[in-house]
Amino acid sequence: MDYTIEYRFSTDQNELPMDTIHRFLSSTYWAKGIPRDVLERAIQHSLCFGMVGENGLVAFGRFVTDRATFAYLADVFVVDELRGRGLAKSMLRQALELPEVKQLRRILLATSDAHGLYQKLGFNAIDKPALFMQKLDYSLYDIEPS
Repeated sequence: MDYTIEYRFSTDQNELPMDTIHRFLSSTYWAKGIPRDVLERAIQHSLCFGMVGENGLVAFGRFVTDRATFAYLADVFVVDELRGRGLAKSMLRQALELPEVKQLRRILLATSDAHGLYQKLGFNAIDKPALFMQKLDYSLYDIEPS
């Protein structure tokens, strides 16, 4: 079944309510306990998108990007009751076609459980992982190392 008929892709900030986004993300394994003001700043400086239905936002994601060469795909979610219906794939396909994203040379993401979804969209393991490094501080808010 094509759920894109019931749900519409949107980049309109007015259709991406912070209450819904914060409530969901603050309970995820990757952003557990994130303070609302931190998330608000992150979203303010990102290219955000979502799927919207009659009852509001049902899926969300964002690109942290310079809109020229690079993006990091983050905070992708679908509300629990609608998972497994293709909404994430539909939303991400449309997001990857946004003019600000389509011409980017590199898009990175991190996931512990959705490799299959992202592989269907053209993502694969980093070919030279030794090139990449990170600085990560788990003490900033209540996130468990994974």
